[in-house]
Amino acid sequence: MHGQGFFFQAFVYLAAAVIAVPIAKRMGLGSVLGYLIAGMVIGPYGFGLIGEEGKDVLQFAEFGVVMMLFIIGLELQPALLWRLRRPILGTGGLQVAATTVLIASIAVAVGFPWQASLAVGLTLSLSSTAIVLQTLSEKGLMKSEGGQTAFSVLLFQDMAFVPMLAILPLLAVAGGVVSEPGSHQPGTEAAMDGMAEGVGQAASHSATWADGLSAGGQTVMVFGAVVAVVLLGRYLVRPAFRVIAGTNLRELFTAAALLLIIGIALLMAQVGLSPALGAFLGGVVLANSEYRHELEVDLDPFKGLLLAVFFIAVGASVDFGLIGRDPGTIALLVGGLVLVKAVVLFLLGRIFGMGLDQNLLFTFALAQGGEFGFVLFSFAGQLQLIPADTLSLLIAVVATSMALTPILMVINERMVQPRFGTKESTEAPADQIDEEGEVIIVGFGRMGSVTGRFLRANGIKPTVLEHDSDRVETLRALGLK
Repeated sequence: MHGQGFFFQAFVYLAAAVIAVPIAKRMGLGSVLGYLIAGMVIGPYGFGLIGEEGKDVLQFAEFGVVMMLFIIGLELQPALLWRLRRPILGTGGLQVAATTVLIASIAVAVGFPWQASLAVGLTLSLSSTAIVLQTLSEKGLMKSEGGQTAFSVLLFQDMAFVPMLAILPLLAVAGGVVSEPGSHQPGTEAAMDGMAEGVGQAASHSATWADGLSAGGQTVMVFGAVVAVVLLGRYLVRPAFRVIAGTNLRELFTAAALLLIIGIALLMAQVGLSPALGAFLGGVVLANSEYRHELEVDLDPFKGLLLAVFFIAVGASVDFGLIGRDPGTIALLVGGLVLVKAVVLFLLGRIFGMGLDQNLLFTFALAQGGEFGFVLFSFAGQLQLIPADTLSLLIAVVATSMALTPILMVINERMVQPRFGTKESTEAPADQIDEEGEVIIVGFGRMGSVTGRFLRANGIKPTVLEHDSDRVETLRALGLK
Protein backbone atom coordinates (compact mmCIF):
# COMPACT_ATOMS: atom_id res chain seq x y z
CA MET A 1 0.00 0.00 0.00
CA HIS A 2 2.96 2.30 0.31
CA GLY A 3 3.29 3.05 -3.38
CA GLN A 4 0.33 5.45 -3.53
CA GLY A 5 2.33 8.66 -3.86
CA PHE A 6 2.83 11.83 -1.89
CA PHE A 7 -0.78 12.58 -0.96
CA PHE A 8 -1.35 9.09 0.40
CA GLN A 9 1.85 9.29 2.45
CA ALA A 10 0.90 12.73 3.80
CA PHE A 11 -2.58 11.45 4.69
CA VAL A 12 -1.13 8.45 6.54
CA TYR A 13 1.36 10.55 8.53
CA LEU A 14 -1.22 13.16 9.53
CA ALA A 15 -3.98 10.65 10.31
CA ALA A 16 -1.67 8.58 12.50
CA ALA A 17 -0.58 11.67 14.42
CA VAL A 18 -4.12 13.02 14.84
CA ILE A 19 -5.34 9.67 16.20
CA ALA A 20 -2.38 8.60 18.37
CA VAL A 21 -1.31 11.86 19.99
CA PRO A 22 -4.64 12.81 21.68
CA ILE A 23 -4.87 9.27 23.10
CA ALA A 24 -1.32 9.49 24.46
CA LYS A 25 -1.97 12.95 25.91
CA ARG A 26 -5.22 11.79 27.53
CA MET A 27 -3.28 8.94 29.18
CA GLY A 28 -0.68 11.42 30.44
CA LEU A 29 2.12 9.98 28.28
CA GLY A 30 2.92 13.12 26.27
CA SER A 31 2.80 13.91 22.57
CA VAL A 32 6.28 12.53 21.78
CA LEU A 33 5.28 9.00 22.76
CA GLY A 34 2.10 9.42 20.73
CA TYR A 35 4.12 10.25 17.61
CA LEU A 36 6.48 7.33 18.25
CA ILE A 37 3.57 4.91 18.62
CA ALA A 38 2.01 6.30 15.44
CA GLY A 39 5.27 5.60 13.60
CA MET A 40 5.45 2.06 14.96
CA VAL A 41 1.90 1.35 13.81
CA ILE A 42 2.18 2.71 10.26
CA GLY A 43 5.84 1.81 9.69
CA PRO A 44 7.27 -1.05 7.62
CA TYR A 45 7.40 -3.25 10.73
CA GLY A 46 3.81 -2.43 11.69
CA PHE A 47 0.96 -2.27 9.18
CA GLY A 48 3.36 -1.28 6.41
CA LEU A 49 1.44 1.83 5.35
CA ILE A 50 4.77 3.58 4.77
CA GLY A 51 7.69 1.72 3.28
CA GLU A 52 10.84 2.86 1.52
CA GLU A 53 9.36 6.33 1.07
CA GLY A 54 9.36 6.79 4.83
CA LYS A 55 13.15 6.58 4.97
CA ASP A 56 13.55 9.58 2.70
CA VAL A 57 11.31 11.69 4.94
CA LEU A 58 13.80 11.64 7.80
CA GLN A 59 16.38 13.95 6.24
CA PHE A 60 13.67 16.54 5.61
CA ALA A 61 12.15 16.03 9.05
CA GLU A 62 15.52 16.53 10.76
CA PHE A 63 15.17 20.19 9.80
CA GLY A 64 12.67 20.33 12.65
CA VAL A 65 15.51 19.58 15.08
CA VAL A 66 17.54 22.40 13.50
CA MET A 67 14.59 24.77 13.85
CA MET A 68 14.00 23.73 17.45
CA LEU A 69 17.58 24.59 18.44
CA PHE A 70 17.31 27.93 16.63
CA ILE A 71 14.22 28.81 18.68
CA ILE A 72 15.92 27.66 21.89
CA GLY A 73 18.84 29.91 20.96
CA LEU A 74 16.43 32.84 20.59
CA GLU A 75 15.33 32.28 24.18
CA LEU A 76 18.90 32.22 25.55
CA GLN A 77 20.62 35.50 26.23
CA PRO A 78 24.39 35.30 25.53
CA ALA A 79 25.02 36.05 29.22
CA LEU A 80 22.96 32.99 30.22
CA LEU A 81 24.85 30.82 27.73
CA TRP A 82 28.11 32.01 29.28
CA ARG A 83 26.81 31.02 32.71
CA LEU A 84 26.12 27.53 31.34
CA ARG A 85 29.74 27.04 30.25
CA ARG A 86 30.51 24.89 33.31
CA PRO A 87 27.76 22.30 32.72
CA ILE A 88 28.36 22.37 28.95
CA LEU A 89 32.11 21.70 29.12
CA GLY A 90 32.31 20.07 32.55
CA THR A 91 29.23 17.90 32.86
CA GLY A 92 28.91 17.35 29.11
CA GLY A 93 32.57 16.48 28.60
CA LEU A 94 32.68 14.10 31.56
CA GLN A 95 29.43 12.42 30.51
CA VAL A 96 30.70 11.64 27.02
CA ALA A 97 34.12 10.52 28.28
CA ALA A 98 32.87 8.36 31.16
CA THR A 99 30.08 6.72 29.14
CA THR A 100 32.46 5.99 26.27
CA VAL A 101 35.05 4.39 28.56
CA LEU A 102 32.49 2.24 30.39
CA ILE A 103 30.71 0.96 27.27
CA ALA A 104 33.98 0.40 25.39
CA SER A 105 35.38 -1.53 28.36
CA ILE A 106 32.32 -3.77 28.46
CA ALA A 107 32.59 -4.39 24.71
CA VAL A 108 36.29 -5.30 25.02
CA ALA A 109 35.48 -7.62 27.93
CA VAL A 110 33.01 -9.60 25.78
CA GLY A 111 35.54 -10.02 22.99
CA PHE A 112 35.23 -7.05 20.63
CA PRO A 113 38.39 -5.42 19.20
CA TRP A 114 39.25 -2.19 20.97
CA GLN A 115 38.71 -0.17 17.79
CA ALA A 116 35.12 -1.38 17.34
CA SER A 117 34.53 -1.10 21.10
CA LEU A 118 35.63 2.54 21.12
CA ALA A 119 33.39 3.29 18.13
CA VAL A 120 30.42 1.72 19.93
CA GLY A 121 31.23 3.58 23.16
CA LEU A 122 31.46 6.95 21.43
CA THR A 123 28.22 6.40 19.54
CA LEU A 124 26.18 5.20 22.50
CA SER A 125 27.41 8.08 24.69
CA LEU A 126 25.12 10.40 22.70
CA SER A 127 21.50 11.08 23.64
CA SER A 128 18.50 12.25 21.62
CA THR A 129 18.41 16.05 21.37
CA ALA A 130 15.03 16.05 19.64
CA ILE A 131 13.14 13.74 21.99
CA VAL A 132 14.66 15.05 25.22
CA LEU A 133 14.20 18.76 24.51
CA GLN A 134 10.68 18.31 23.16
CA THR A 135 9.67 16.24 26.19
CA LEU A 136 11.19 18.71 28.65
CA SER A 137 9.56 21.66 26.87
CA GLU A 138 6.18 19.96 26.85
CA LYS A 139 6.40 19.34 30.60
CA GLY A 140 7.63 22.89 31.31
CA LEU A 141 10.96 21.65 32.69
CA MET A 142 13.41 23.37 30.35
CA LYS A 143 14.21 26.13 32.84
CA SER A 144 14.58 23.82 35.82
CA GLU A 145 18.08 22.93 37.02
CA GLY A 146 17.77 19.39 35.67
CA GLY A 147 16.41 20.65 32.35
CA GLN A 148 19.16 23.22 31.85
CA THR A 149 21.87 20.71 32.76
CA ALA A 150 20.39 18.18 30.33
CA PHE A 151 20.33 20.85 27.63
CA SER A 152 23.97 21.72 28.36
CA VAL A 153 25.04 18.09 28.00
CA LEU A 154 23.11 17.75 24.73
CA LEU A 155 24.80 20.88 23.42
CA PHE A 156 28.23 19.40 24.17
CA GLN A 157 27.20 16.15 22.47
CA ASP A 158 26.22 18.07 19.34
CA MET A 159 29.66 19.70 19.36
CA ALA A 160 31.35 16.31 19.87
CA PHE A 161 29.51 14.61 17.00
CA VAL A 162 31.73 15.90 14.19
CA PRO A 163 35.01 14.92 15.92
CA MET A 164 33.50 11.47 16.47
CA LEU A 165 32.70 11.24 12.77
CA ALA A 166 36.35 12.08 12.02
CA ILE A 167 37.67 9.51 14.51
CA LEU A 168 35.89 6.51 12.95
CA PRO A 169 38.12 6.26 9.82
CA LEU A 170 41.20 6.45 12.07
CA LEU A 171 39.86 3.55 14.14
CA ALA A 172 39.20 1.59 10.95
CA VAL A 173 42.80 2.12 9.81
CA ALA A 174 44.12 1.17 13.26
CA GLY A 175 42.08 -2.01 13.06
CA GLY A 176 43.55 -2.93 9.68
CA VAL A 177 40.42 -2.04 7.69
CA VAL A 178 41.24 -0.22 4.46
CA SER A 179 37.79 0.02 2.84
CA GLU A 180 36.47 3.38 1.71
CA PRO A 181 33.16 4.77 2.94
CA GLY A 182 30.45 3.43 0.69
CA SER A 183 31.99 -0.02 0.17
CA HIS A 184 29.75 -2.33 2.17
CA GLN A 185 30.58 -5.67 3.66
CA PRO A 186 28.14 -8.50 2.89
CA GLY A 187 24.91 -8.04 4.76
CA THR A 188 25.58 -4.47 5.79
CA GLU A 189 22.74 -3.14 3.66
CA ALA A 190 20.27 -5.07 5.78
CA ALA A 191 21.93 -3.85 8.94
CA MET A 192 21.59 -0.26 7.88
CA ASP A 193 18.06 -0.27 6.59
CA GLY A 194 15.53 2.18 7.94
CA MET A 195 16.72 5.41 9.37
CA ALA A 196 20.43 4.64 9.51
CA GLU A 197 20.74 4.41 5.77
CA GLY A 198 18.94 7.64 5.00
CA VAL A 199 20.75 9.75 7.54
CA GLY A 200 24.11 8.04 7.40
CA GLN A 201 24.59 8.43 3.69
CA ALA A 202 23.89 12.13 3.93
CA ALA A 203 26.42 12.55 6.68
CA SER A 204 29.22 10.53 5.18
CA HIS A 205 28.97 11.27 1.48
CA SER A 206 28.40 15.03 1.42
CA ALA A 207 31.47 16.95 0.24
CA THR A 208 32.40 19.88 2.45
CA TRP A 209 34.75 22.82 2.15
CA ALA A 210 36.91 21.24 4.86
CA ASP A 211 37.69 18.14 2.77
CA GLY A 212 41.40 17.83 2.13
CA LEU A 213 42.40 20.50 4.66
CA SER A 214 44.78 19.85 7.53
CA ALA A 215 43.49 19.79 11.10
CA GLY A 216 44.71 23.36 11.56
CA GLY A 217 43.01 24.47 8.36
CA GLN A 218 39.73 22.86 9.40
CA THR A 219 39.92 24.56 12.81
CA VAL A 220 40.48 27.95 11.18
CA MET A 221 37.56 27.34 8.79
CA VAL A 222 35.22 26.34 11.61
CA PHE A 223 36.23 29.37 13.69
CA GLY A 224 35.77 31.63 10.66
CA ALA A 225 32.28 30.24 10.04
CA VAL A 226 31.26 30.86 13.66
CA VAL A 227 32.61 34.43 13.52
CA ALA A 228 30.79 34.97 10.21
CA VAL A 229 27.48 33.87 11.74
CA VAL A 230 27.96 36.22 14.70
CA LEU A 231 28.95 39.23 12.57
CA LEU A 232 26.30 38.68 9.90
CA GLY A 233 23.65 38.20 12.57
CA ARG A 234 24.55 41.46 14.24
CA TYR A 235 25.31 43.74 11.28
CA LEU A 236 23.37 42.30 8.34
CA VAL A 237 20.46 40.14 9.49
CA ARG A 238 18.96 42.67 11.91
CA PRO A 239 18.85 45.53 9.36
CA ALA A 240 17.52 43.09 6.76
CA PHE A 241 14.69 42.01 9.06
CA ARG A 242 13.93 45.67 9.75
CA VAL A 243 13.46 46.28 6.01
CA ILE A 244 11.40 43.11 5.54
CA ALA A 245 9.20 43.92 8.55
CA GLY A 246 8.56 47.33 6.99
CA THR A 247 6.76 45.66 4.07
CA ASN A 248 4.05 44.43 6.49
CA LEU A 249 3.95 41.12 4.60
CA ARG A 250 3.90 38.38 7.22
CA GLU A 251 4.61 35.62 4.71
CA LEU A 252 7.74 37.45 3.55
CA PHE A 253 8.99 37.71 7.13
CA THR A 254 8.38 33.97 7.60
CA ALA A 255 10.20 33.21 4.34
CA ALA A 256 13.15 35.34 5.47
CA ALA A 257 13.29 33.50 8.80
CA LEU A 258 13.33 30.11 7.04
CA LEU A 259 15.98 31.41 4.63
CA LEU A 260 18.14 32.45 7.58
CA ILE A 261 17.95 29.04 9.28
CA ILE A 262 18.55 27.08 6.07
CA GLY A 263 21.49 29.34 5.20
CA ILE A 264 23.12 28.86 8.61
CA ALA A 265 22.53 25.10 8.45
CA LEU A 266 24.11 24.89 4.99
CA LEU A 267 27.11 26.96 6.07
CA MET A 268 27.75 24.80 9.12
CA ALA A 269 27.34 21.60 7.13
CA GLN A 270 29.88 22.86 4.58
CA VAL A 271 32.53 23.46 7.25
CA GLY A 272 31.84 20.11 8.90
CA LEU A 273 29.79 21.25 11.90
CA SER A 274 26.36 20.11 13.00
CA PRO A 275 23.65 22.21 11.27
CA ALA A 276 21.64 22.12 14.50
CA LEU A 277 24.58 23.58 16.43
CA GLY A 278 24.93 26.36 13.86
CA ALA A 279 21.23 27.16 14.04
CA PHE A 280 21.47 27.35 17.82
CA LEU A 281 24.35 29.82 17.53
CA GLY A 282 22.34 31.92 15.08
CA GLY A 283 19.44 31.99 17.52
CA VAL A 284 21.69 33.14 20.37
CA VAL A 285 23.05 35.96 18.17
CA LEU A 286 19.48 37.19 17.57
CA ALA A 287 18.37 36.68 21.20
CA ASN A 288 18.58 40.43 21.87
CA SER A 289 16.86 41.36 18.62
CA GLU A 290 13.55 43.19 18.72
CA TYR A 291 12.21 40.59 16.27
CA ARG A 292 12.94 37.47 18.29
CA HIS A 293 9.36 37.06 19.55
CA GLU A 294 7.96 37.37 16.04
CA LEU A 295 10.53 34.85 14.78
CA GLU A 296 9.43 32.38 17.46
CA VAL A 297 5.75 32.80 16.61
CA ASP A 298 6.30 32.40 12.86
CA LEU A 299 8.63 29.39 13.10
CA ASP A 300 6.92 27.43 15.87
CA PRO A 301 4.28 25.75 13.63
CA PHE A 302 6.96 24.59 11.18
CA LYS A 303 9.10 23.29 14.02
CA GLY A 304 6.22 21.40 15.59
CA LEU A 305 5.12 19.75 12.35
CA LEU A 306 8.63 18.74 11.29
CA LEU A 307 9.44 17.35 14.73
CA ALA A 308 6.23 15.34 14.60
CA VAL A 309 7.31 13.79 11.30
CA PHE A 310 10.77 13.14 12.77
CA PHE A 311 9.33 11.29 15.79
CA ILE A 312 7.03 9.26 13.54
CA ALA A 313 10.06 8.29 11.43
CA VAL A 314 11.93 7.21 14.58
CA GLY A 315 8.98 5.05 15.62
CA ALA A 316 8.77 3.55 12.14
CA SER A 317 12.46 2.57 12.31
CA VAL A 318 11.96 0.20 15.27
CA ASP A 319 12.51 -3.25 13.71
CA PHE A 320 9.90 -5.46 15.36
CA GLY A 321 11.04 -8.36 13.18
CA LEU A 322 14.52 -8.28 14.70
CA ILE A 323 13.12 -7.71 18.19
CA GLY A 324 10.76 -10.65 17.73
CA ARG A 325 13.58 -12.93 16.56
CA ASP A 326 15.85 -12.09 19.49
CA PRO A 327 13.84 -10.25 22.15
CA GLY A 328 16.09 -11.35 25.03
CA THR A 329 19.24 -9.90 23.48
CA ILE A 330 17.54 -6.63 22.53
CA ALA A 331 16.03 -6.24 26.00
CA LEU A 332 19.39 -7.00 27.65
CA LEU A 333 21.25 -4.49 25.46
CA VAL A 334 18.65 -1.74 25.88
CA GLY A 335 18.51 -2.31 29.63
CA GLY A 336 22.30 -2.33 29.85
CA LEU A 337 22.59 0.89 27.85
CA VAL A 338 20.01 2.70 29.98
CA LEU A 339 21.60 1.41 33.20
CA VAL A 340 25.17 2.40 32.27
CA LYS A 341 24.14 5.88 31.14
CA ALA A 342 21.89 6.35 34.16
CA VAL A 343 24.70 5.47 36.57
CA VAL A 344 27.11 7.89 34.86
CA LEU A 345 24.53 10.68 34.74
CA PHE A 346 23.41 10.24 38.34
CA LEU A 347 26.99 10.25 39.65
CA LEU A 348 27.80 13.37 37.63
CA GLY A 349 24.72 15.07 39.03
CA ARG A 350 25.88 14.29 42.55
CA ILE A 351 29.43 15.46 41.81
CA PHE A 352 28.15 18.79 40.49
CA GLY A 353 25.86 19.29 43.49
CA MET A 354 22.40 18.74 41.99
CA GLY A 355 19.51 18.04 44.35
CA LEU A 356 17.99 14.57 44.22
CA ASP A 357 14.79 15.52 42.38
CA GLN A 358 16.63 17.47 39.69
CA ASN A 359 19.29 14.79 39.44
CA LEU A 360 16.66 12.12 38.82
CA LEU A 361 15.10 14.29 36.11
CA PHE A 362 18.52 14.82 34.53
CA THR A 363 19.30 11.09 34.71
CA PHE A 364 16.06 9.77 33.26
CA ALA A 365 16.01 12.41 30.51
CA LEU A 366 19.37 11.44 28.96
CA ALA A 367 19.56 7.66 29.55
CA GLN A 368 19.00 6.69 25.90
CA GLY A 369 20.71 6.58 22.52
CA GLY A 370 20.46 9.47 20.09
CA GLU A 371 19.62 10.17 16.46
CA PHE A 372 23.30 10.82 15.70
CA GLY A 373 23.85 7.17 16.63
CA PHE A 374 22.22 6.16 13.35
CA VAL A 375 24.70 8.32 11.45
CA LEU A 376 27.77 7.03 13.29
CA PHE A 377 26.74 3.38 13.15
CA SER A 378 25.96 3.71 9.44
CA PHE A 379 29.39 5.22 8.79
CA ALA A 380 31.08 2.55 10.94
CA GLY A 381 29.33 -0.10 8.86
CA GLN A 382 30.53 1.44 5.61
CA LEU A 383 34.07 1.42 7.01
CA GLN A 384 33.61 -2.26 7.98
CA LEU A 385 34.56 -1.29 11.52
CA ILE A 386 31.61 -3.14 13.09
CA PRO A 387 30.23 -6.49 11.83
CA ALA A 388 26.90 -6.28 10.03
CA ASP A 389 24.97 -8.54 12.42
CA THR A 390 26.19 -6.53 15.41
CA LEU A 391 25.36 -3.31 13.59
CA SER A 392 21.74 -4.33 13.07
CA LEU A 393 21.39 -5.10 16.77
CA LEU A 394 22.93 -1.78 17.80
CA ILE A 395 20.67 0.21 15.48
CA ALA A 396 17.63 -1.56 16.93
CA VAL A 397 18.90 -0.82 20.45
CA VAL A 398 19.29 2.90 19.71
CA ALA A 399 15.84 3.17 18.12
CA THR A 400 14.20 1.21 20.95
CA SER A 401 15.90 3.24 23.68
CA MET A 402 14.80 6.48 22.00
CA ALA A 403 11.23 5.22 21.84
CA LEU A 404 11.37 4.37 25.56
CA THR A 405 12.46 7.88 26.62
CA PRO A 406 8.96 9.33 27.18
CA ILE A 407 8.07 6.20 29.17
CA LEU A 408 11.18 6.63 31.33
CA MET A 409 10.15 10.23 32.00
CA VAL A 410 6.67 9.08 33.05
CA ILE A 411 8.19 6.39 35.32
CA ASN A 412 10.38 9.03 36.96
CA GLU A 413 7.43 11.39 37.36
CA ARG A 414 4.89 8.91 38.73
CA MET A 415 6.91 6.18 40.45
CA VAL A 416 10.49 7.24 41.26
CA GLN A 417 10.02 10.85 42.34
CA PRO A 418 7.15 10.14 44.79
CA ARG A 419 9.19 7.42 46.53
CA PHE A 420 12.74 8.71 46.41
CA GLY A 421 12.45 12.40 45.60
CA THR A 422 12.95 15.00 48.28
CA LYS A 423 10.02 17.13 47.10
CA GLU A 424 12.27 19.97 46.11
CA SER A 425 10.62 22.82 44.28
CA THR A 426 10.76 22.17 40.55
CA GLU A 427 9.17 25.45 39.58
CA ALA A 428 11.03 27.17 36.79
CA PRO A 429 12.69 30.42 37.82
CA ALA A 430 10.90 33.58 36.75
CA ASP A 431 12.07 35.21 33.54
CA GLN A 432 14.61 37.96 34.04
CA ILE A 433 13.30 41.35 32.93
CA ASP A 434 15.96 43.74 31.66
CA GLU A 435 13.79 46.83 31.93
CA GLU A 436 12.81 48.46 35.21
CA GLY A 437 9.60 49.99 33.87
CA GLU A 438 6.51 49.37 35.98
CA VAL A 439 4.12 49.82 33.05
CA ILE A 440 3.85 47.89 29.77
CA ILE A 441 2.03 49.55 26.88
CA VAL A 442 0.79 47.09 24.26
CA GLY A 443 0.44 48.96 20.97
CA PHE A 444 1.67 52.53 20.55
CA GLY A 445 -1.06 53.99 18.40
CA ARG A 446 -3.07 57.08 19.28
CA MET A 447 -4.13 56.00 22.78
CA GLY A 448 -0.80 54.32 23.44
CA SER A 449 1.18 57.44 22.56
CA VAL A 450 -1.05 59.65 24.74
CA THR A 451 -0.61 57.23 27.64
CA GLY A 452 3.13 57.09 27.02
CA ARG A 453 3.50 60.88 27.07
CA PHE A 454 1.47 61.09 30.27
CA LEU A 455 3.65 58.46 31.97
CA ARG A 456 6.92 60.06 30.86
CA ALA A 457 5.69 63.46 32.06
CA ASN A 458 5.30 61.88 35.50
CA GLY A 459 8.76 60.30 35.47
CA ILE A 460 7.63 56.77 34.58
CA LYS A 461 9.46 55.06 31.72
CA PRO A 462 7.18 52.41 30.19
CA THR A 463 8.08 49.32 28.19
CA VAL A 464 6.30 49.32 24.82
CA LEU A 465 5.21 46.35 22.70
CA GLU A 466 4.66 47.38 19.08
CA HIS A 467 4.41 45.49 15.78
CA ASP A 468 5.03 48.30 13.28
CA SER A 469 8.78 48.38 12.49
CA ASP A 470 8.87 52.11 11.63
CA ARG A 471 7.20 52.98 14.91
CA VAL A 472 9.65 50.71 16.76
CA GLU A 473 12.56 52.70 15.29
CA THR A 474 10.94 55.97 16.37
CA LEU A 475 10.45 54.64 19.89
CA ARG A 476 14.07 53.49 20.04
CA ALA A 477 15.19 56.97 19.01
CA LEU A 478 13.15 58.35 21.91
CA GLY A 479 14.93 56.01 24.33
CA LEU A 480 12.08 53.58 24.82
CA LYS A 481 12.32 49.81 24.54
